[in-house]
Amino acid sequence: MPIAFKEWAVTVRALAEGEQLLTLRKGGIREPDKHFTLEYDQFFLYPTFDHQRSDLVRASHQPELARALEEGVWSDGEPSPNVFQTDREISQPDRVRIRAWAEVAAHYTITDRRAVDALAPFYVWTTDYAEKRLAWKRRHPLHVILLRTYRIPRPVTVKVKDEYAGCRSWLELSRELPFEGTPVLSDEEFERAAEEIEAIALGGVPAYA
Repeated sequence: MPIAFKEWAVTVRALAEGEQLLTLRKGGIREPDKHFTLEYDQFFLYPTFDHQRSDLVRASHQPELARALEEGVWSDGEPSPNVFQTDREISQPDRVRIRAWAEVAAHYTITDRRAVDALAPFYVWTTDYAEKRLAWKRRHPLHVILLRTYRIPRPVTVKVKDEYAGCRSWLELSRELPFEGTPVLSDEEFERAAEEIEAIALGGVPAYA
């Protein structure tokens, strides 16, 4: 079964456009012991609207929130972009579009808030939200996962199942998907950014190479 990594739709879109290069994880309520474990080194990117909020996305990336609605397919019509100006939760779509997959290029753990802030050029969330990911379960380090993302030739639509709901990182998809496509950044661009990320994360513990 293809494995997918669950992340906000706006984040998946940013990864697929080369505007975000990493993700930050500490664990989800539905994960074993509520701890994150990097179980796979290749996976598809699954967009979700669970808990996605406009105030947790930096101002420069706010327009992408409405565009990220394209990652879902609703039987009763796409939600209005104005939904992001309210406190209402977005209903989950009936299906989502898988546009990209990623491979883990590096994996670090960090405990320093200053490192989280310094990594801000490589994610689209507010630094306040990123710091809250660090602060949750303070005794445990935050995982910084550098992703090399690839766009697949044609988006594949998959059905949203009940078991995909909730705070979890990993999903098993019921339809075959191709690990093919082109990287969203050139080798030179990616290597340059990877070096910067490594320099920032050196205070943490490299967990994958």
